Amino acid sequence: MAELSTIARPYAHALLLALHDAKKGPEEAADLAAVLDGIAQVVTTDELVSVIGDPKLSSEQIYDLIVAGLGQTKLPEEAANLLKVVVENGRLEAVPEIARQFRELKNQSEGVADAYIETAMPMSQAEVDDLIAGLGKRFPGLKLTPIVTVNEELIGGVRVRVGDRVLDGSIQTRLAQMQEALTA
Repeated sequence: MAELSTIARPYAHALLLALHDAKKGPEEAADLAAVLDGIAQVVTTDELVSVIGDPKLSSEQIYDLIVAGLGQTKLPEEAANLLKVVVENGRLEAVPEIARQFRELKNQSEGVADAYIETAMPMSQAEVDDLIAGLGKRFPGLKLTPIVTVNEELIGGVRVRVGDRVLDGSIQTRLAQMQEALTA
């Protein structure tokens, strides 16, 4: 089976082109990204995964279950079309990757990047703002959007991922490096 990223790429590109062709702006793209994230959460729930495998369900029934799982009666046109195509093609497992790649493409077109920040302890907004300002020097030309999560396993420090670049200043990593140096 092909890699999910390979499967997801044409869907994500098609979504962005559909928005562009419909002359929709960044607000609509952000709304669509949020809907895609919601769909990705719904299609990965254990309950839905077990039901979707039932061969007695039609594509329309699966579509209706997912929309109901979102708590909505109607999806934006682009999201509805994508979901119908994905269900018909049996590619529901690719939806989380489609959502991720769409957000990445949307961000690139807007000159924005998500900065995934893992920290051992909660950070104040001022600390996040300072960190983003410092990261702005490492990633010139990008407006960074912070997404902060707490990961107590880091012990201290932070780990930041922007695109495919990772900046790791966590104590967990430093201890692992020290252990490797001592045992080498």
